[in-house]
This record gives sequence, C-alpha cells and structure tokens, in this order.
Amino acid sequence: MRKILILFAHPAFEKSRINRILVNEIEAVKGVTFHDLYEWYPEMDIDVKAEQELLIEHDIVLFQYPFFLFGVPALLKEWMDLVLVYGWAFGSNGNALKGKWACHVITTGGNKASYSKEGYNRFTMKELLVPLEQTACLCGMRYLPPYVIHGTNVMKPERMQEHAEHYREMLRLLADQTFDPDSLTGLENLVDQFGKG
Repeated sequence: MRKILILFAHPAFEKSRINRILVNEIEAVKGVTFHDLYEWYPEMDIDVKAEQELLIEHDIVLFQYPFFLFGVPALLKEWMDLVLVYGWAFGSNGNALKGKWACHVITTGGNKASYSKEGYNRFTMKELLVPLEQTACLCGMRYLPPYVIHGTNVMKPERMQEHAEHYREMLRLLADQTFDPDSLTGLENLVDQFGKG
C-alpha cells in the first residue's frame, strides 16, 4: 500500500462548505495521513525538520486547499519556501523527494467555464498552476493533474457529498500499490476521471 500525505491548508476551515465534507471522507481510507497546517502552525512557526521527515515517510503528497487569488494560501506558500529547500528538495544533492508523486486538490468558488481564456479569470487552471507543476518538477517529483472542484459557492449539499465520495475513491485507488498513477498523467483534471466535474 502506498502512503499518502495530505497537506491541508485552509485559513478559514470553520467556514468551509466543501472542504469539511471532503476531509470527513479521508479517515475512511487506510494509508492516508491528514496534516492540517493551520492547526499545527497557527503562528506560522513551521518545524522544517519534522515536515521533511513527514514527506520522506510518504509516497504521494496531496496539497489540499481553496484557491485564493489564483494561488495557495499563505501558510502553504510559507511551508513550500521553508521546507522545499536547495540541497534537500532540489539542487545537486537535493533528491529527498525524487520519484514521489505530487498532486493538488483544489476547490474554487468560480465555475469551470470561468477558468478559460474566454472566461472571467482569463486563464485555465492548467496555466495558473504552472508554477506548482514546475516546483514538483524541480524537486524531482512526478506531477499528477490536479483534482479541481469548481463552483463550490453555489453547490448543493448532495453534489458536495458526491464529490467527497469521488475523492475517497481516488485516495483508495492511489493508495493501491497495483494501480499505476502514470495512467492519470494525460488528464486535465482528475475530477474528470473520478466523477463529473
């Protein structure tokens, strides 16, 4: 069984609609470690060594967060800046994460159409996530397409529950050692594979 680390970053988790439901499904999957960065580091005083050890212990790293102003929440960016450092995560001797899988699990208030060249946000999610894909590449990680749930501001509870069940299904499949994550690399959004987007 592959070990999955979920690095969860939501600065207002108590107000979340969809992420609370997604998180409830995680404990049903064996081999998953849920790590809430805002709970662990409310003062942003990140324990770099502990975080690096946690990364080493896992095969797949999922970064789960709401998409705020076209980027990751502040604490997750701080985490990346402090934990994924030269000489450890990248550089001539930085190969600690080489071969591990990375994936972003993202929720957006805007609908899917708003993330297009013609849409309100002018760029596709793939384009907006290029720096995160490149970060994974720099660290020698294998980058999976993101799991993006759009339109959460107006989503009905029953639809949120469907997404949670699809998310649980994805986690179970990724944890299964017999499943080849490379089979997902051609997709634009993993939601298309595990449930309707």
